[in-house]
Amino acid sequence: MNKTLLLIIIDFLFLNLIALTRWEKAEPTRARQAPVPAMAGGGSAQPRDQDLVELMRVSMEDERSTRNQMAADLQTAQKELQVRSQDITQLEASKAQLQSSLAATEKDVRDLSQKVAAATQDAALTKEQLSRLQRELENRQAEAARQARELTAFQQQQDDSKRQIDGLNVAVKVAEREKALLQASLLEAKQQAEAERQERQKLLAQTNQLAAGVGRLAETSGDLAQQIRDNQPLNANALFNDFLANRVSTTLTASRKVLIGSGARTKQIKTVLITDGRSTYALAHAGDTPFPVVVNGVPVDWERISGEFSHAPVSLPIAKLQFLALDPRIVVIPLDAGAPARLGVKPYRISLEPFKYTEAMLVSNGGAGYGETSFRIDSETPNYVRMDNRLIKHLFGEFTPSAGDLVFSKTGELLGIMVNSDYCAVLSSFQPAQVLRTGENTLDQHTSAVLADLAARLQGLPLRLQ
Repeated sequence: MNKTLLLIIIDFLFLNLIALTRWEKAEPTRARQAPVPAMAGGGSAQPRDQDLVELMRVSMEDERSTRNQMAADLQTAQKELQVRSQDITQLEASKAQLQSSLAATEKDVRDLSQKVAAATQDAALTKEQLSRLQRELENRQAEAARQARELTAFQQQQDDSKRQIDGLNVAVKVAEREKALLQASLLEAKQQAEAERQERQKLLAQTNQLAAGVGRLAETSGDLAQQIRDNQPLNANALFNDFLANRVSTTLTASRKVLIGSGARTKQIKTVLITDGRSTYALAHAGDTPFPVVVNGVPVDWERISGEFSHAPVSLPIAKLQFLALDPRIVVIPLDAGAPARLGVKPYRISLEPFKYTEAMLVSNGGAGYGETSFRIDSETPNYVRMDNRLIKHLFGEFTPSAGDLVFSKTGELLGIMVNSDYCAVLSSFQPAQVLRTGENTLDQHTSAVLADLAARLQGLPLRLQ
């Protein structure tokens, strides 16, 4: 509602107030005077009343016309208010709080309009009440305008948010498209990686097969080389040179108390180390030790036994001696697995095919002489071979075979040891028959009984082997 309409309403109310006021009650009562005698003609009073009536009629018609005009203006104002109310109520339902507040404001405006309409019928309203209503109406209108501005701003924000949402939707679609492309690329990469992995596996399998083939070829080549070496006889010079490089000095001492002379006996042997693949030993003939095995001999009890291996500059102590069950004259001295490396020598393996060749190399007296000689198998002595005991005059020195000489096969393995001048015991086992331990006090071993048992074993062999 504008100020012009408000002024019209106020004027209308003011005119109604004037027209409806009973002025005869408002004026004070005057003193009644004596009637004035009527003037001649007696007709002056009636025209004056008629003029007053005519004036009142004209005034009433003007008032009625003015009232109609004001009613029309009020109706126009009310229509304008209704149009504005309709415009405001057509805002979006999503702005419920603002619309509710605006509706409340419109309701207040309608209430005020009704109050104004009621004020037009009630002439008793004062000007102060109209001013208060006007101020309240202006405040409501200002609040409505403010809320309308807020609604417009909110609508603008909503439009901006919608545009941002549309932009985000586009960005999401683009991202989804890119994601789909990335997933397709990833799937393709995975497929390619899987194909490459399978290819690598194939290549690895082929490489493993080739490596296995190469390994088998190497093993086969190694086996062939070993077979060639095994089947290739070595000459006596090479065998003897190898013997010199790997022989070990072995010193054995046995002592006891005697009344006359020295009670000590010391023997030094130059021999080699032998192995069956599990254990390592030094090889010697009992006749080259302080403990010879003699049939019908007189054994003694030794009180102290000691010994050592030496291969310059290393020396190792001897712990015990073993007399083999194969032949009591064969003595082996055990060593631990690391002893050959500490001594700087290699052990000879016992021959797996001792009868492959009919000739062998014989080394006499720890290297004093060597030569090739033939041997024959004796069916009555399966663990021995008979050597040609004629004078050997080959390559180095002149000698005949004797007990304690070492016999090597032509492939470089140890065939055995001469137990007498005719027979060589072929080594195939290191099973001991008797054992002698070294130490400062060995009386409890009763070496005399040990040697007597060994002599009895020797006596039980065929005469040709004794």
